[in-house]
Amino acid sequence: MIVFRYLAREVLYSMVAVTGVLLLILVSGRFIKYLSEAASGDLSADVLFEIMAYRIPGFLELILPLGLFLGILLGYGRLYLESEMVVLKACGISQKRLVGYAMGPALLAAGIVALLSLWISPMGADATVRIFDEQKSRSQLESLTVGRFQTHTGQQSRVSYTDKVGDDGTLGRMFLMEYSSKGLPVVVVAESGEKSSEGESGQQFLVLQNGVRYEGRPGQAAYTETRFSEYGVRLKPPEIVSGITKASAKPTTELMQSTNPVDQAQLHWRFSLPILALVVTLLAVPLSQVNPRQGRYAKMLPSIILYLLYLMILSTARSQVEDGKVGVEALYGVHLVFLTIALNLLFAGRFWSKLFNRLPSLRLSRRRGAV
Repeated sequence: MIVFRYLAREVLYSMVAVTGVLLLILVSGRFIKYLSEAASGDLSADVLFEIMAYRIPGFLELILPLGLFLGILLGYGRLYLESEMVVLKACGISQKRLVGYAMGPALLAAGIVALLSLWISPMGADATVRIFDEQKSRSQLESLTVGRFQTHTGQQSRVSYTDKVGDDGTLGRMFLMEYSSKGLPVVVVAESGEKSSEGESGQQFLVLQNGVRYEGRPGQAAYTETRFSEYGVRLKPPEIVSGITKASAKPTTELMQSTNPVDQAQLHWRFSLPILALVVTLLAVPLSQVNPRQGRYAKMLPSIILYLLYLMILSTARSQVEDGKVGVEALYGVHLVFLTIALNLLFAGRFWSKLFNRLPSLRLSRRRGAV
């Protein structure tokens, strides 16, 4: 148990560190994307952190198997580099026992991944879809961003700008550009504006105060200038968006009852992620064995390439299942192929070593060569 705790601690420390760094990189990139959408008015700034909180479980279910894989490579690799693994093997710790010790952290990581992929991540994806639906259902006035020209599409294209949005919904200086029924550009400039609703119909208007309306064709002197104390602009009714269309946002129990290939691909993809964590553990143990002269990172690049190849083939199989070209057995076939590779890396070296020792002629020639 002392050896198990020592090895497990090495793996878990490295896994947590790698997972934290990868999660920070992925979250930062996605947050920048959402931040740009908020700056353009497509998203409200108030929901950015809420969206990121709901997206983190979906990020973790993909990052954690990679963190486990790299954690074993780094943890066990350090032991090989500092000759601690040589001492352990001299004390009777075999390759099989090393695999058994590595399966402790692997089962913990696989359990967390299963919890995330089967339950928590779909809940987060569902909440994220609802937030995006609410953002799409906002009116044009609610999506206004201070100090930015924004284009609104609906019955007609409209460009708006304001330099102030009060807490009560009042607007500062306003600029509007749209097209009239004659197809002529119309520019409206006003000192202030506010939102208004019309009776029971609920039709929304943007009421502008103290401004000027220009209508005419650019480059020509024939234009109309109208000054007003109050001017109403009909706003596009908010688009009510509802319903979950993405399979990633559906509960696992609902996917189990569906015969849709997309739903089936999503269901078995969720089952595949915990299996991925266990298979990459079997791959990482033999790949972590390095020569002290080669350095700790000698096998890091080929190991990462093998992991990416595994994930890429698995994703391709998922796409084929979604298209209905193959059955869900293709996903488990990919796991079986890489499990075979892992077992070959674990036990083929011992097999060839035993075979070599059984050939007297080869041993004799080796001794003569040594003499």
